[in-house]
Amino acid sequence: MIEYEKLLNFPIPEVRQRVTPRDAVFYALSVGLGQDPLDKRQLDFVDADRKLRVLPSMAVVLAHPGFWAANPETGIDAVKVVHGEQRITLHRPLPVEGEVIGRTRVTGLVDKGEGKGALMYSEKEIRDASGTLLAVTSSTTFLRGDGGFGGPSGPVIPPNAIPEAAPDITVDLPTRTEQALYYRLNGDDNPLHADPDVAAKAGFPRPILHGLCTLGVVAHALLRELGNYEADSMKGLSLRFSSPVYPGETIRTEIWRSGAFRARVVERDVVVVNNGAAVFA
Repeated sequence: MIEYEKLLNFPIPEVRQRVTPRDAVFYALSVGLGQDPLDKRQLDFVDADRKLRVLPSMAVVLAHPGFWAANPETGIDAVKVVHGEQRITLHRPLPVEGEVIGRTRVTGLVDKGEGKGALMYSEKEIRDASGTLLAVTSSTTFLRGDGGFGGPSGPVIPPNAIPEAAPDITVDLPTRTEQALYYRLNGDDNPLHADPDVAAKAGFPRPILHGLCTLGVVAHALLRELGNYEADSMKGLSLRFSSPVYPGETIRTEIWRSGAFRARVVERDVVVVNNGAAVFA
């Protein structure tokens, strides 16, 4: 069972990562870039022989601490962990090459009550070797099996509003059936995304796509339509994961010129990302 003070102050190890062009290319490929062989703009992210650019959403995997919630010392029921929300704030362009340092900490816990689960807020600062802040990524994780530990019942981060009008732009991007197996090589190795037995224990008929992989697909659509593939134009985004994606499904991102967005799986007409807001220069 969760102990409030212990988890709030849990020592998540600092991560130092030597980023290479290969890492940047692999991340872009793992979220689906390069599937259109005629779109030369995508080559800037997947062809190391060009002047390579880094997808802004790569911030979520840089200096990633791994699936630390599976450590028994946390008290978390790791099988029932689901990614609820994600936020990214970009302060500097992400490097194609060089050392980055990630420092992750738990910033808050919300007890929804016995049988109702809990929310865990966490934050990762990414800095370069000189100490310059590159990006901050913040997560809300739904701990489905961990309510009733006696923690506070708030505050809960309010969702971004979605316009009532029809979206200005829609973008359909396919995922591949083996995409989760590629994506987990970025350091996000939760077995929920690979092992059918673990998926079944969590209540899913088969392994699901990482929420952060879904985020990468959506961020690609946003960068294409609102940023013309100019990587430095994206300054931040936030979203709520509302339903899982199964590898092989098509993600339709619905975008408003204001930066609001949501996404749905075309095959099942299920909203999988909601309450999105993107900031572009």
